[in-house]
Amino acid sequence: MLPARSRMSASADFQSVMRRGVKSGRATVIVYLKQTGYADSIAGFAVSRAVGGAVMRNRVKRRLRAIMAEALPALPDGSAVVVRALPRSADVDYVKLRRDVNEALTTAQRKAALA
Repeated sequence: MLPARSRMSASADFQSVMRRGVKSGRATVIVYLKQTGYADSIAGFAVSRAVGGAVMRNRVKRRLRAIMAEALPALPDGSAVVVRALPRSADVDYVKLRRDVNEALTTAQRKAALA
């Protein structure tokens, strides 16, 4: 499980990462990545009503939190990540969702290194 200190909660943080960070998308998710310069890495999740009802949105969020709990320690210190779930994220299994998130993170890291 993703610890509370690693979760993004302030809307200003979400806006900053989504506007100034690099973006990488897959069929089920869009990942935004920004280096903050802080010691801790954090992750936030945006799951809109387009994904489905409350039960489906919560299921997708739980899956994304579990995926990021594995991926966040591998990212450089000070990384801020926002994972935006697309409607197809409700229709895929956990393995496909994890693969899409990890591929998008890898691409975003590559883009951030070039910027």
